[in-house]
Amino acid sequence: MSKLADQIVGELIDMGDPERAQHSQRFFKTGKGEYGEGDVFLGIKVPHQRALAKRYKQATRSDTLDLLHSSYHEARLSALFLLVNLYNLADATGKTQIYKDYLDNIEYINNWDLVDSSALQIVGHYLFDKDRYPLEVLARSEDLWERRVAIIATYYFIRQYDFQDTLKLAEILLNDKEDLIHKAVGWMLREAGNRSRPTEEAFLQKHYQAMPRTMLRYAIEKFPEERRQAYLKGAI
Repeated sequence: MSKLADQIVGELIDMGDPERAQHSQRFFKTGKGEYGEGDVFLGIKVPHQRALAKRYKQATRSDTLDLLHSSYHEARLSALFLLVNLYNLADATGKTQIYKDYLDNIEYINNWDLVDSSALQIVGHYLFDKDRYPLEVLARSEDLWERRVAIIATYYFIRQYDFQDTLKLAEILLNDKEDLIHKAVGWMLREAGNRSRPTEEAFLQKHYQAMPRTMLRYAIEKFPEERRQAYLKGAI
């Protein structure tokens, strides 16, 4: 680990709160057989990690990737905040390298908050004007977090009123076994619907009866109550 990365980890350890860490261990399901099995928390609020990332503007890609390899969850999240900052400041060549770094180190982006804090900002932004086939590859991965990266990355497209890939990946993930994917897909469908209700409803009317219940609930959360109940009761 680089000297700077080691310094950041040391600062994070000093900021840690054992009581909060225990709560985070439970909240992020780190027990045996759970999705975050073995993850180690220091117990640091996210705004404090964002502030730390802003203070370490001198961190390089190499420093950041070293930090991403830490066993501490908050170090990996701080690394992703730094990586997003570096990506935003990079030229086209730098953005390409950071995108590749992200995918090359995706095994360390292994909880939902890590994915949700970085996938749309790096993967989604990078692929917006390029071939988006890498998202389909990720969506078909056996790894839960790679699948979540795929669908969350499309949030960037949604914000540009581009829904095609969100709908394509939602179909691929329709029968996924993981609740965290059901939530992510439902969330992205809801975000698409916030911008184009007809687009979301066309997808739902085709698939809602086969969708996992959690996915459907997330997707229709902002619907008028009567319409929401109609979907829940299969009365559309």
